[in-house]
Amino acid sequence: MLYDKMCYNDDMSIARFKKRMYFVVARYFRHFANMAFKRWDPRVIAVTGSAGKTTMMTMLEHEIGDKAHYSHDANSAFGIPFDMLGLSGIKGNKLKWFWLLIAAPFRGLFYRRKQKFYVVEIDGERPHETEFLAEWLKPEVTIWVSVGLSHAVQFEKEVENGNYNNVGEAIVAEFANLPANTTKRVYIDADSKLMVKATNNIKAKVIPIKKTLLKKYVVYPDSTDFTYGDTTFHFDHPEPKDVAFNLFVTQDLMKYLRLKFNPDFTGLKIAPGRSSYFKGVKGIDIVDSSYNAHMISMTSVLDMAERMHAEKKWLVIGDIVDQGSLEQEEHTKLAKLIADVKPDKVILVGRRTKEWTAPELKRLGISAVATTDPRKALEYIKRRIRGNETLIFKGSQYLEWIIEKLLADPKDAKKLCRRDKGAVARRKSWGLDS
Repeated sequence: MLYDKMCYNDDMSIARFKKRMYFVVARYFRHFANMAFKRWDPRVIAVTGSAGKTTMMTMLEHEIGDKAHYSHDANSAFGIPFDMLGLSGIKGNKLKWFWLLIAAPFRGLFYRRKQKFYVVEIDGERPHETEFLAEWLKPEVTIWVSVGLSHAVQFEKEVENGNYNNVGEAIVAEFANLPANTTKRVYIDADSKLMVKATNNIKAKVIPIKKTLLKKYVVYPDSTDFTYGDTTFHFDHPEPKDVAFNLFVTQDLMKYLRLKFNPDFTGLKIAPGRSSYFKGVKGIDIVDSSYNAHMISMTSVLDMAERMHAEKKWLVIGDIVDQGSLEQEEHTKLAKLIADVKPDKVILVGRRTKEWTAPELKRLGISAVATTDPRKALEYIKRRIRGNETLIFKGSQYLEWIIEKLLADPKDAKKLCRRDKGAVARRKSWGLDS
């Protein structure tokens, strides 16, 4: 027991050291990235929020095209400097840190991107990260997509230290650093009182977007149409109704940038695990939103599921992670959202949904299958599907592995999320073969 306690204390000490050193090392890379940034001098369009950032960025890429560079897979205090220097981050091999430390100064002296615009995704995963990037990049335009309790566990210490009254307040304050450092335009959700209050006295022009102006929303497992005024925006995959915000922002932004706007989003290259559509075995339809699960994105996808035109709706729901002390509260709320869909079947995968969501669903009169083992969930689905079902996946717990085993075309597996070597190794550690 004494040995275990010593190991635990050692692990905690290492974790605290890494946390203290995070911004120290990040400043090293930012210093050299700033040389390349000044040489490049792009018009910066920043996208931030608790959820929906990547979808917003892919829509901008669809419209702006090769006139911009996009910070794909780079949204942190390390990722963005690496992206600015044309370097890839750490994926598996820790020795690569030595190469990056040596390469950064040389890249800072000579590397330069050529695109007119820089569309950059900025996360607020930890305290001071958005602040660290906002004060450096000072974007011309910021798009604040959403605000919710994403990565809530990271902000609990801020509340404990008396800096904020609650986690939600701390998260809003972190995101608000970006609008405060924006020079021209800030787009926010007009229905979010938190966003409105946080941008009340900033220098940039604030443009509140009213999603209620949407005239019509029609969603199927394999397509979506949004109608605004006389314009219909078409997608060849399902999208939540909240994407109306992205559409209105994109349309207005293109006008501001004096670029042509195309309302047809057919062929939009969406990131893996963000409402992708696949044909499944036995003729089933699969909607894949397995990349992550914050409550805000869970709410959006379940609202889409409720409105979706489909014969039989099955929900496969994983845990909401990084919620800290709010875990029980969030997973209990989740049950009501699931019940509102009136699904034909509910399969819950994960410790948290099994412990808190399943009992609440039972209280609401909804039967659910709950397991912590993705293999058992897959077995249950395979035994019961008949071919006229639409399976909507949302959440963590390696739901992408279940989807892979249900694809009509195995080649579609390359379009799923978490295909990197690290993710494959983690799945294998769970006993999930690739």
